[in-house]
Amino acid sequence: MSSGKVLLGVLAGVAAGALIGILFAPDKGTETRKKIVAKGEDYVDEIKEKFNGLVDELGKKMDGVKAKADEMMGEVKPKDEKAKASTN
Repeated sequence: MSSGKVLLGVLAGVAAGALIGILFAPDKGTETRKKIVAKGEDYVDEIKEKFNGLVDELGKKMDGVKAKADEMMGEVKPKDEKAKASTN
């Protein structure tokens, strides 16, 4: 099982537990709704942070791939030019 699925399962479990805990708390309805909204906002912020981290990580990997491709092209060009010069 991938770590992404495990993380998603853990977050879903935490969210469900928090929601059930709030719903069974002895607070007024308005207070309970405020708590639910606050928890929801916290989870949205957490997901945004994780998504931004994922995007940053992918960006770094893409930069590495691009650098490696540029390096390989730098190695190929001189050989290509040398081959062209020897055929002329």
